Amino acid sequence: MKKNIVSFLVVFSFFFWPVFMTEIVLAQDAAEVSPDSYKVLLDNERVRVLEYQISVGKKDEMHSHPAYVVYAITPGKFNFTFPDGKTMVREGKAGEVMFLESETHSTENIGGAEAKGLIIELKEPKM
Repeated sequence: MKKNIVSFLVVFSFFFWPVFMTEIVLAQDAAEVSPDSYKVLLDNERVRVLEYQISVGKKDEMHSHPAYVVYAITPGKFNFTFPDGKTMVREGKAGEVMFLESETHSTENIGGAEAKGLIIELKEPKM
């Protein structure tokens, strides 16, 4: 019986632990994994506001956002890479506002200039 439990734990660790660790790594906070690009301006029980500033050619680490609103201070063009390897190019004009559902991604500035904006992450209200 003890041998079966040990065998199970070895197999479980070898095959499934990387899956759990991937989820932990992918769900990281943008301000923690890319502090040179993201600065927390406000964090309370309802929202978290981040300022982002990313230079041309810079690629941020994989991170997650809950549902969020983006306000583009400057125009920008970005290549988003998702955990499954798929990519998507998103462009924003200065003054544009976008709502996005929660997602995990890395971001690369593929535009011609430094990009700046605000990210407002929405939190579930506590009753």
